Amino acid sequence: MSGERPLPRFQARRQLGRTGFQATRVGMGDLADRSVPLAQCVATLHRAMDAGLNVIDTAPGYEDGYSEQIVGEALRGRREGMFVIDKVDFLDQPVTPQVEESLRRLGLEAVDLFVFHNLSKLDTWERLAALGGGLEELERCVRQGKARFRGLSSHHPDVLRAALESGRCDVVMFPVGPFVHPRYVEEILPLAKAKGVGTVTFKTFGAGKLLGDTEGYGRPLQARPRGKVSSGGAEAGAPSLPHLGVEECVRYTLTLDPDVALLGMSFPNEQDAALHAAVAFEPLSAEQMAEVRRRAVQAIEGKGAVWWNP
Repeated sequence: MSGERPLPRFQARRQLGRTGFQATRVGMGDLADRSVPLAQCVATLHRAMDAGLNVIDTAPGYEDGYSEQIVGEALRGRREGMFVIDKVDFLDQPVTPQVEESLRRLGLEAVDLFVFHNLSKLDTWERLAALGGGLEELERCVRQGKARFRGLSSHHPDVLRAALESGRCDVVMFPVGPFVHPRYVEEILPLAKAKGVGTVTFKTFGAGKLLGDTEGYGRPLQARPRGKVSSGGAEAGAPSLPHLGVEECVRYTLTLDPDVALLGMSFPNEQDAALHAAVAFEPLSAEQMAEVRRRAVQAIEGKGAVWWNP
């Protein structure tokens, strides 16, 4: 990987809620692209691990199990000191078989945290939390040693509030960044901290919408908003629409101070930008935060659904 900037070193800086795990400020988000060979994906993940990052997130639905395969391979001989998060994708199906299948793909006996993935409807939470529901099954998996902790990821503050009030989640995962509903920041983040529940956040870059001309996760725009057709003389691949920079997105999220901010870093150049921004972090002022939010509204316009906001 010649030509890449050497990455800075990160140190664990805060306990992740009541888990007792000392986590780095940023963690490794979904890393999976089936167009990229396994060995290259593993090398990219190792690069972030070599920089000291110690929280890693995956899910069976990320590239149909490829993400779990990458994470499992990257952790061979390097499991110690890593906090591994995996997910239960199908909320209407038995939990244990999903947990066991994920562990099989990972090649691990256990992960640190299993969460219900995208649990974003209140009636779904109520069903899972009911007597004999999926949450009881996940808690059995924890007692059986297949995971150490349980929780959920969600795109709805009502669900997150109910889960936090229940006392049955060790970690919650939710959006925090320049373009998220204010309830996540003003209500959920402080409530989780007050209850000793770990906070792992995502959508710092708004699924890429804040950084470039995409409907999210690299998908091309179906239509160019505001009549734009090209950037004229811009570099190939450079965004032609309003956008934010990596550094200001990272600084914005870290100023809000979640326990861990997951950053998507599938390629070395993405790691360079995100991790150098994180290691050089200085909090933004209230005025700077307001300006980033204002520009984020412009940057997100015309780029499709914002599915992480209620």
